[in-house]
Amino acid sequence: MIRKIWLNEKFRYLVIGAYNTFFGYSIFAVLWMLWGLSLHYIAILGISHVVSVINAFVGYRIFVFRKKGAIWGDFFRFNLVYLGAFAFNIFALPLLIEVLKFHPLAAQALVVAVTVVVSYVSHRKFSFKVN
Repeated sequence: MIRKIWLNEKFRYLVIGAYNTFFGYSIFAVLWMLWGLSLHYIAILGISHVVSVINAFVGYRIFVFRKKGAIWGDFFRFNLVYLGAFAFNIFALPLLIEVLKFHPLAAQALVVAVTVVVSYVSHRKFSFKVN
């Protein structure tokens, strides 16, 4: 039963995606708690983005889409998807924090929730080119 469920790509995406979302948000939160008073939240976002993208690529490539070979092409396309998400994040985070007065951790949680929705199709159809 568990093996049959794990064979479902969408289920694997949900599991690994939940882990990646938790991991990425945790990196942002830890960096905010360590350097939030001395480092701008956009710099913290940039650092957490780099660490999170590498972690996410490994998880999606190995566990979700089970790709072999062509690692650099996949990594390049994967990064293009995440650069789109990063651009949205750079736009949305200041709007939520500066204009709408959200706390940075709450603002980032909201942005992450929005970007997660689009990433599955983008990675499936573009990053890892699964037909």
